[in-house]
Amino acid sequence: MTLNVRVTGPLGDFVAANVGASGSYENVSEYVRDLIRKDMERAEQQQFERLKAELGAAFAAPDASYVPLTASEVIARNANRRSA
Repeated sequence: MTLNVRVTGPLGDFVAANVGASGSYENVSEYVRDLIRKDMERAEQQQFERLKAELGAAFAAPDASYVPLTASEVIARNANRRSA
């Protein structure tokens, strides 16, 4: 995929300061790829934290709140959620 992005003003100055001999990156493409990787890691971390919170709440729930289900009931329930 090729992207063309125009960055001007303070944003352009900031990018220029981070690229080349004075910056941490050799070129703008390398800088943008690193930013995208970091954003992906951030999104994955947020997803993990949400899952951890959901699991924490589930494990903290009293045993009486659990309803036993068969494997086929779980599969059917999940199929219904996807189609909704």
